[in-house]
Amino acid sequence: MKITAGKKEKKSPGIRRQVVLSFGGFILIILALLWVFQIALLGPFYRLIKINEVKGVAQTLENNLESETLEETASRLVNATNTAIVVSDELGRLYVAKKASEKYVRLEGLTPYDLRNIFDGVNLQGGTKMETYRSQVETWFGGTEEGILYARTVRTKSGLNRLILLESELTPVDSTLETLRVQLSCLTVVMVLLGGVLAFFLSRRIARPIAAVNESAKSLAKGQYEIRFEGSGCREVAELADTLNYAAEELSKVEGLRRELLANVSHDLRTPLTMIKGYSEVMRDLPGENTPENVQIIIDETERLTNLVNDLLDLSRLEAGVVPLDRTRFNLTESIRAILTRYDKLAGYHFPFQAGEAVWVCADELRISQVVYNLVNNAVTYAGADKTVSLCQTVENEKVRISVTDTGEGIPADKLKDIWERYYKVDKEHKRAQVGTGLGLSIVKNILDLHGGSYGVESELGKGSTFWFELKLAEETTALPDPQEAAH
Repeated sequence: MKITAGKKEKKSPGIRRQVVLSFGGFILIILALLWVFQIALLGPFYRLIKINEVKGVAQTLENNLESETLEETASRLVNATNTAIVVSDELGRLYVAKKASEKYVRLEGLTPYDLRNIFDGVNLQGGTKMETYRSQVETWFGGTEEGILYARTVRTKSGLNRLILLESELTPVDSTLETLRVQLSCLTVVMVLLGGVLAFFLSRRIARPIAAVNESAKSLAKGQYEIRFEGSGCREVAELADTLNYAAEELSKVEGLRRELLANVSHDLRTPLTMIKGYSEVMRDLPGENTPENVQIIIDETERLTNLVNDLLDLSRLEAGVVPLDRTRFNLTESIRAILTRYDKLAGYHFPFQAGEAVWVCADELRISQVVYNLVNNAVTYAGADKTVSLCQTVENEKVRISVTDTGEGIPADKLKDIWERYYKVDKEHKRAQVGTGLGLSIVKNILDLHGGSYGVESELGKGSTFWFELKLAEETTALPDPQEAAH
């Protein structure tokens, strides 16, 4: 990667500037289209419309050439379109002659001879002819008169030949163009000013709440979790503010739990270290204190310290998703029985295990053993006066469920959904577990998530809690010959 010292990163334009530029560009495009269509293309459009109008009159006359109402139709068309009409045959005999105004002189005074020549000339050109003319007479508005001459020869259904001659005026549009030009100039100035004002206020309305949210987000990034985001203006900005407020609350909660975890872990680290140091100094300074009992205490506290560090490392790796699973097919029932035998040293505790059959699963045996250990350790920590932790194995729908039940105080219903979260602790006063490190449930959750297994907890205040997890069965499950409760 090549880094250029002293070169500032180019920032993209802000939302206010983008809104103003976009709005201004939109206004300029609209004005440009208005100028093009109303000024540059007005003349060609007008000519095209008049030509199509004349052709439409000719088509209507053609459809009514043998009708008894031809004369009435021609009169109606003259009044509607101000188009002069002449209808004759190939011999020059007139059938209709309608004058639109005094200005139309091209169709006046035509003799039968002229009509025959026109009929023959139009036939030679394919039966249709159109031309425009410009007179030398100036109009009252300035400019000269223009008109359209249109001729068409047709054969009726009865086989008769007819000539249709039409003449229509092209009104000069110079004065109209000048009027439109003045109007559009004024409209351009008004639209530019109005568009600028609207763009300014619109961009300000959109950009101000976003800028406020951005500044609050910077404070949130610095760890000020008590910050509140005020969303106003657009719905999306309000929703963004609500989302960031929720994120700030969650981050504040996580930060509190993180600090609590550090305090708890510090306490758990300090206790075995203090005992190790104390017994070591006693063995060093006092004659006769170098006994196997004191050495065993140091070994036990060292093991406790090692377990705590290992649990912290396991939790960190599990949450980072860097723990590979070594899936094998193993006997889950026997694995649990083997684990329970290691709790025999806990004087006064009982670990009954109900299992009706030997169940095989395909999973990481070491990690699943870690799940069982942590659930049992958690139950031992909160066991009731009878010091009994019960385990139960049930099989249903090709899944095996392992339940671990204690008879302790139970967990409030409003806290059940949080106990699996990292850093969470039900009782805020730090309680040093008799077995384990207090990080067990977080480790259980992450291991079961990696296996795709399900887990949960059922609890009632004053009656204890039951933690459970489920795994899919492997293909082979062997029934036990004499299923009975095994107490350890």
